[in-house]
Amino acid sequence: MKTSRLIINLLAIASLTSAGFASAHEVAKAGYLIDTRGNLVKNNYGQCWRTGYWTPAMAIAECDPDLVKKPEQKMAAAEAPAAAPVPVAGPERAVFSPITLQAETLFDFDKSVIHASGKKQLDDQIVGKMKEYPQVEVILVTGHTDRIGTDAYNQKLSQRRADAVKDYLVSQGVENNRIETAAKGESEPVASCDDVKGKVSGKNRKLVECLQPDRRVMVEVKVQKAVQK
Repeated sequence: MKTSRLIINLLAIASLTSAGFASAHEVAKAGYLIDTRGNLVKNNYGQCWRTGYWTPAMAIAECDPDLVKKPEQKMAAAEAPAAAPVPVAGPERAVFSPITLQAETLFDFDKSVIHASGKKQLDDQIVGKMKEYPQVEVILVTGHTDRIGTDAYNQKLSQRRADAVKDYLVSQGVENNRIETAAKGESEPVASCDDVKGKVSGKNRKLVECLQPDRRVMVEVKVQKAVQK
């Protein structure tokens, strides 16, 4: 009997320790999108998705190593200076980080028509970058939805929103062939909201609010012209 109680106590301690570690791990990633398993969401270039409230102070080495202060290393007196790096052809990183645009800042709830404030955000964050970086040959605009509604409806809604963003960018002078769209529907959630009670419906205001991070449009560099350095 004493042995059984000891085993139960040890398992309880291990569970609490694991939960504490997971919580600390998520805090360390504040400012970046994470999936329901607590893993960082990255694009094809290996770059992390920043949230709308990200600041340089939230930078972590895995996502923004250039922004994380590195400990100073003293060179030994007899150590020879490091050799100059060999020039590399092509980009090592995309010229701008992935951009997450919350759906509510672009569209009304359950709609795909961009409103005035949404157009201004696209002007500031996307149109300007496409003009600043002509070496970006193709960007990918991906629409995402929450899990409220059917899979088929959400898939179509996410596509309509991605297409609406593309159409607006083209109307502002970005070449049509520099923009591709994709629709993920509800397939890539970043919020779980399992603790929210009630029916999965747009009338469940607590659930709608909790799932807000899932409703988003993401813009990332897909093809970037190789440059000889």
